Amino acid sequence: MPPKDEMKVAALSERIVQEVATAIVGKTDVLYKMMAAFLSGGHILLEDYPGLAKTLIANSFASSLSMSFRRIQFTPDLLPGDITGGYIFDKGQGQFVLRKGPVFAHIVLADEINRASPRTQSALLEAMQERQVTVEGETMKLPDSFIVIATQNPIEYEGTFPLPEAQLDRFMMKLSVGYPTPAEEREIVRRRRERKQDNPQLQAVAGIDDLTEMQRQIEDVFVDEDIEQYIVDLTAKTRAHRQVAVGASPRGTLALLKLSRAWAALQGRMFVLPDDVKLFVKPALTHRLILQPDLWSVPQAADRILTEIVQSVPVPVIQDETA
Repeated sequence: MPPKDEMKVAALSERIVQEVATAIVGKTDVLYKMMAAFLSGGHILLEDYPGLAKTLIANSFASSLSMSFRRIQFTPDLLPGDITGGYIFDKGQGQFVLRKGPVFAHIVLADEINRASPRTQSALLEAMQERQVTVEGETMKLPDSFIVIATQNPIEYEGTFPLPEAQLDRFMMKLSVGYPTPAEEREIVRRRRERKQDNPQLQAVAGIDDLTEMQRQIEDVFVDEDIEQYIVDLTAKTRAHRQVAVGASPRGTLALLKLSRAWAALQGRMFVLPDDVKLFVKPALTHRLILQPDLWSVPQAADRILTEIVQSVPVPVIQDETA
């Protein structure tokens, strides 16, 4: 890769995140991690309380990247056809025509995904994994750079259907937005007062072709063999931990690899460091662990276990070529 391309991903990603940050106050860390998922082509699960701008974050990324955006409000009566679409009879044409559902967009926000039935949740499985949809036996490709951003409420479980492990495993990362600080909340109020409308007006600073090119460049980020072994050791340790019933799958291992490469590129590097891997252990693996039953009701148990694992796995010594 030409040297000038080493900073291209970092520079353009910086512009994208800063544009999104004009609408989202004080969540730069979350935005950069989501940008890493975009560069890796992975889906994102946001688990947090209502009113913390999860929908606004998804919409803002779509606006800054010139990507189409659709929001699906998941409810118990939502049907698979409401997501994928279906054939309807057109009286004018005298034949059945396909009416595509909201899944045919670049970014799909699955709001409160755990409120829909398992049958409806499964309608997203093919789309998330294969990036295609089958309707009445006809298979159709979804748009390039198709990404699902799903949300769920961590405290309200009445009338919900917990996501099965097979679907959780298809989310590259799980993040929490968190409440703003008092100073950040004051800034939110000030910006709303000054713009005199609810919805911020964002500019498109990149396009789909730009994102596709950045994703291609991520594939050129170098990963040392010792780093590869470090990633494998971390996920393997989750399967041997006494408090974990089912550890992270190989898909979790690949998620760590992809996110680490994306983060290195975001920093303007074309090689991965151990700290890049460490940063994404919890976002990439927390939702992939099935803990022993006695820990199901223990808050942050998975996070604590992953912290213990990170501390116990030897870190490879990699020379920073920029030093």
